[in-house]
Amino acid sequence: MALIHPSSYVDAKAEIADDVEIGPFCIVEAGVKVGAGSKLDSHVILKSGTEIGRENYIGQSAVLGGAPQDRKYDDAPTYLKIGDRNKIREYVTMHRATGEGMSTVVGNDCYIMAYCHLGHNVTLHDSVTMANLVQLSGHVTVEEKVTIGGFVGVHQYVRIGKVSMVGGFGKIVRDVPPFMIYSTVDEKVADINAVGLRRVGVKPDARLALHKACKLIFRSQLGLDNALAAVRRELPHTAEIEYLVKFLERLYRGKNGRGDQP
Repeated sequence: MALIHPSSYVDAKAEIADDVEIGPFCIVEAGVKVGAGSKLDSHVILKSGTEIGRENYIGQSAVLGGAPQDRKYDDAPTYLKIGDRNKIREYVTMHRATGEGMSTVVGNDCYIMAYCHLGHNVTLHDSVTMANLVQLSGHVTVEEKVTIGGFVGVHQYVRIGKVSMVGGFGKIVRDVPPFMIYSTVDEKVADINAVGLRRVGVKPDARLALHKACKLIFRSQLGLDNALAAVRRELPHTAEIEYLVKFLERLYRGKNGRGDQP
């Protein structure tokens, strides 16, 4: 049976696994689902439409599954879906999606630090780390194994590519290429994320190819079309190079440097 502090309110229509721990002064609304091994600290609010997987920790005063801050939202049923083994720290807010049946999604093994915000229709892939006070606007996508420094605001529809590292105390208004270190102060790519690439097992020759691609794309005066052509012509077609090139080619389909912008 779930361990629920007597000061907390859990609606009879919520689905709570038997070994869930719910601390004092929490509110769990109807229709919420919380998976086995999860723990809610004090003053946590889980709104209707929130589905949480296994072994998650939800910190004090987090509010998850609130209605989207979107004038178009018409009270249609939408969702916040959170995977397994995530750590969601104090005062984090996450909103449900806009658009009937749509979801804001958090994957597995993410670490979301205090005061972060996930707007409507955000997607976090697995193993994302967000330092304190990262603010994600609507429809942002953060791919797997990304690290974002603290106090960063991210414009709507931005996509942050996998295994990238984003510096703190700034803003992101355009897509961040995968495998790179991005300075939010200078608003440009600084170098490849060599440490992150080693940690995920990318081989030295593939890291060298990415380093050369970084110089061609972000240091030369070739322009994106010519730089991508040079990368395809001059560098080995590793999985990482192919992913980087395809990611950047997406920008032609979007607007203002955001490939997902409709």
